[in-house]
Amino acid sequence: MTIDDPIQLLRDLFDKAVEVADPMQSLAAHLPEKPEGRVVVVGAGKASARMAEAVEAAWGPCEGLVITRYGYARPCQGIEIVEAAHPVPDAAGQKATERLLDLLSGLGEGDYVLALISGGASALLTAPVSGVSLAEKQEVNAALLASGAPIDRMNTVRKHLSRVKGGQLAAAAHPAEMCALLISDVPGDDPAFIGSGPTVGEASTPADARAVLDNWKIDVPASVTAALAKGSSVVAPDDRRLATTTNHLYAAPSQSLAAAAEMVDFEVRQLGDALEGEARDVAAEHAKLALSLRGQGPLLLLSGGELTVTRRGNGVGGPNAEYCLALALALEGGEGIYALSCDTDGVDGAAEVAGAVVTPDTLAKAQAAGVDPAQALAENDAHSFFDKIDDQVVTGPTLTNVNDFRAILVL
Repeated sequence: MTIDDPIQLLRDLFDKAVEVADPMQSLAAHLPEKPEGRVVVVGAGKASARMAEAVEAAWGPCEGLVITRYGYARPCQGIEIVEAAHPVPDAAGQKATERLLDLLSGLGEGDYVLALISGGASALLTAPVSGVSLAEKQEVNAALLASGAPIDRMNTVRKHLSRVKGGQLAAAAHPAEMCALLISDVPGDDPAFIGSGPTVGEASTPADARAVLDNWKIDVPASVTAALAKGSSVVAPDDRRLATTTNHLYAAPSQSLAAAAEMVDFEVRQLGDALEGEARDVAAEHAKLALSLRGQGPLLLLSGGELTVTRRGNGVGGPNAEYCLALALALEGGEGIYALSCDTDGVDGAAEVAGAVVTPDTLAKAQAAGVDPAQALAENDAHSFFDKIDDQVVTGPTLTNVNDFRAILVL
């Protein structure tokens, strides 16, 4: 296979990964027949509005309320779409969550709930436990994001400070029947960690949440410490209120990686769809592997999962851009190696940028632009770095979310 434009190939692979996870392309096949009687659609996440749009394309106008990120709304005929903040929650999300819980509380036997849950639901479903204010919840959320803790550990804390996560959304709908459709954005695809598991029973304890805060040295307000000491209202996996809920994971990172792999006619090595770890450390490992494979190409290295960034500086960055910056430094301008790392939701960290690309010329372009890549990495300023050398990937809202997509092309 002749590769005339390596970066365009990598962009095409990323676009395919996103397309496969688009609810308008994939959700209808997993929808049950629309039940008789009252049907209510609820949901939250960066893909939830698109999921709602797909539901109404199949079922027609529906009653319901879905919460999505600012800029991610979609036109629906009956389902109300509310936009709120992500990754740090805001008052709009809190108000919408209270309305959603009120909607569910009025349901009874014979009613049916379709819950649409995707990545981002953890911040968008905002209902702090008694004694903890929204401002304090925001403070904890921001500290978790800067700590470098894995997503499952962050969600453990979020669950025990919430009245809606950890199975509590499903419990609120009982005794109505609930079917939850989920898009995974978490390593391992555990439904309990997608959006902090609002429809899934929770086995962890407040002590586990406290241990996360201690292990990652996260300072929290006294009210949070007191709330965890009192216990929490998460729903145990064997709680009878969950008996009327079924969870169906219908889209995951592995599917997007497989679809990308099918686009090329040369060797593909899947490095895993559930990679975790510090973005710069994983980048160093991948650079070493790519350099060892030069001369054996063309060869494509694919990986997914969710990397983390421990905030050390005050720059503008995200795990995908930081991965690319660390990769470029480790490759040292190595010929014949190109890479792309992007978040499939179009937002890397808190920036409206999906990620970045790396070429053999990345460091030379930085030198010509007067940008110091090592300093940018030290300051967690990867987005600014790639902006200055015009190698950002900007997609706008993709309306789905199966987390990171990384591709390294070795020629």
